[in-house]
Amino acid sequence: MPAGLSWPEAVALALLALALLVTLCRHLWALRWSLSRDRASALPLPKGSMGWPFFGETLHWLLQGSRFHSSRRERYGNVFKTHLLGRPVVRVTGAENIRKILLGEHTLVSTQWPQSTQIILGSHTLLSSIGDLHRQRRKILARVFSRAALESYLPRIQKVVSWELRGWCMEPGSIAVYSSAKTLTFRIAARILLGLRLEEKQFKDLAKTFEQLVENLFSLPLNIPFSGLRKGIKARDMLHEFMEKAIQEKLQRNNPEDHSDALDFIINSAKEHGKEFTMQELKESAIELIFAAFFTTASASTSLILLLLKHPSVIEKIRRELMSHELYQQCEHCPAGPCPDTLTAQSRNSRKTFLRPTAKDACEDQSQPPGAMEECSPQPRALPEPTLPQSSPCAEPQPREPSGQSCRCPSDISLEKLSRLRYLDCVIKEVLRVLPPVSGGYRTALQTFELDGYQIPKGWSVMYSIRDTHETATVYQSPPGGFDPDRFGAARMEAVGRFHYIPFGGGARSCIGKELAQAILKLLAIELVSTARWELATPGYPAMQTVPIVHPVADGLQLYFHPLQPGCGSEA
Repeated sequence: MPAGLSWPEAVALALLALALLVTLCRHLWALRWSLSRDRASALPLPKGSMGWPFFGETLHWLLQGSRFHSSRRERYGNVFKTHLLGRPVVRVTGAENIRKILLGEHTLVSTQWPQSTQIILGSHTLLSSIGDLHRQRRKILARVFSRAALESYLPRIQKVVSWELRGWCMEPGSIAVYSSAKTLTFRIAARILLGLRLEEKQFKDLAKTFEQLVENLFSLPLNIPFSGLRKGIKARDMLHEFMEKAIQEKLQRNNPEDHSDALDFIINSAKEHGKEFTMQELKESAIELIFAAFFTTASASTSLILLLLKHPSVIEKIRRELMSHELYQQCEHCPAGPCPDTLTAQSRNSRKTFLRPTAKDACEDQSQPPGAMEECSPQPRALPEPTLPQSSPCAEPQPREPSGQSCRCPSDISLEKLSRLRYLDCVIKEVLRVLPPVSGGYRTALQTFELDGYQIPKGWSVMYSIRDTHETATVYQSPPGGFDPDRFGAARMEAVGRFHYIPFGGGARSCIGKELAQAILKLLAIELVSTARWELATPGYPAMQTVPIVHPVADGLQLYFHPLQPGCGSEA
């Protein structure tokens, strides 16, 4: 202790010295990044703060969530700098700025994924490929989402959606919508895209393993015991082992009468482009397909159900449009709407879990409702099919002998029929505008370029915001913060300039499966408004988490689903 100073004075002096040291370090940190600007460019760096030494503004970002970006956008403008997760980042909002980034793929910018994501998903994926390799893989995968492929998927998707919704309506308690939507989209991905024929236990195990993989995609790149990366690698290896067996069976079976699935299209398309996919490439492509289809479509499905619940007038307009196209009809054999004729009483008591058990002896593939069982081999102990008494739409199902009749409400849908539903198309677009499943994307600057009068230095990360761009677009007549499907109608020419509306990104890396995603959402909406009504099981609506995927906080969207009564289509 310096001579002549008391303990309180010494402590105060030490604190002052520490404060001066911290301030000096912060100024030196800011200076370090100021000096990193490209001196060949006369443009300044964007405004903003680089935060604290080494940590940057990562802690603020984690604690504040979406408010972090909106508060800084209000302070600094549509282009500002920050420092997140150990890297200098430029956050970008606005149609013209995003247009430049998305159309600059392979020249101005390159895709950027965390190292852990690249390790877990593998090097043979569309996500991690760049340049000519990316272009080649995209051409091969384009067959998976061609019009012919979509037409072949559509009837089977409709059956899966219809079957899942019947189960929701049969549940005596509330449904956790996001978890149930994940079950639905995983069934579609596994059963229809990959053509997997799974018993229910296999399906549950596969989904659980896949969840473990996804939960650890964005983890620290430390491959040590109990780390997120180690867990993700373990899940990946288990999935690869399963997929290799399934792919080998598919290649050996080679039955032209089988329904074509995405893997069939990939194998055939690769051959047409003069390439034979290795087993490793097929396994990684299969996992990537599930990854791409699973969480984002589940997020959009949850948002669709939530926004329709908040706007019952929109439900009525959809019903009227379906009636005008003779697509809204109730089935004679199912007067109460959806028929839970593939569920047992046991399954009713176990729907709270992420993947519920079903009548596991009924068919090797449990994702199909009645009418789709022709693809399944008969099982030795088939259970009798329950049905609903005509007098009580919500009564417990009673066993009966299979009648051969199947409930198909509404009728089979084709892409051509879907294209006629203009208002429904506007609704889906508005859902994706208000709550885009992915809030933005990352790129790395390949060269120094300009945005809004600022330089974006080579090597810096660029984070573009889909959500902020939608929320701040000035091209709409009605406020962008409201839910207004008519903004996309023919009567209004509001959505001028396609980069004001980018739920699927744009440019060379626009979502290759966007047509399939929109078709799934339209089929879900049709089944919902035709066969069910739903209501909140909680006092209020849940808060929505926006990073990394939009979804209700803590799976908080709990709803009761009820089958529609005959002639009660106006109920919502």
